[in-house]
Amino acid sequence: MEGSVRCSANYVPLTPISFIERSAWVYGERTSIIYGSTMYTWRETHDRCRRLASSLAQMGVSRGDVVAALAPNIPAMYELHFGVPMAGAILCTLNTRHDPNMVSNLLSHSEAKFLFVDYQFLEIARGALRLLSQTKPKIPLLVLILENGERTTSINNILEYESLLKTGHTDFEIRRPSDECDPISLNYTSGTTSRPKGVIYSHRGAFLNSLSTIIINELAQCLCTCGLFQCSTATGGASLGALPPKVAQTSVLETSLQVPSLITSAFTR
Repeated sequence: MEGSVRCSANYVPLTPISFIERSAWVYGERTSIIYGSTMYTWRETHDRCRRLASSLAQMGVSRGDVVAALAPNIPAMYELHFGVPMAGAILCTLNTRHDPNMVSNLLSHSEAKFLFVDYQFLEIARGALRLLSQTKPKIPLLVLILENGERTTSINNILEYESLLKTGHTDFEIRRPSDECDPISLNYTSGTTSRPKGVIYSHRGAFLNSLSTIIINELAQCLCTCGLFQCSTATGGASLGALPPKVAQTSVLETSLQVPSLITSAFTR
């Protein structure tokens, strides 16, 4: 007896993108992120991620392109974990403790098309791009993430994150993976014992890993003390949208002693 033919009626590729879509649909008016004076609902977070994906697509990002990020646990970093895959691209989160030389090497190896950088690490990013320009004819486009409420006045010719989002559209058609084994993120080891080694996670792997983290540990409340760049889509950003049914979520991003941490709270209805 032959098996059934795979089609849209019996198969949908697993992807963490569905987590945030469900959160926006079921808990649209619930708080998703609090960061200083900034607060978003799940619907707003979903819309911002979709705008980001739209903006990246308008800037020429195609399926399989790599988008790098050098940032701590801030709202933009969370949005990149969903917005980049929504554009069909691969997210590469870089260790914020690396120096310009190491960042340059990783940008070269990953062939990143964009580099999103938090203002605290702008000089590291600039140094990395200067080194990269010596060996590569084309370097990643830099997008600067400013502190909430700030506007760039003295930094010229640099694209700013919020300005980029304004060019996007919330009705952007999400580029879902055609195969659940398509890559969603490219991670590198910290390089403490040797040169960093790269690991590719798939949409399927990130989806299942996120669910298993919550189910096995019976999570109702989660405190993630490591940076999102250390866990990326596999167990970080994606897990925050994957809590079980009948659970509302609130993500709180805060900075303590200049070491950002991500707190996710879940409450039964």
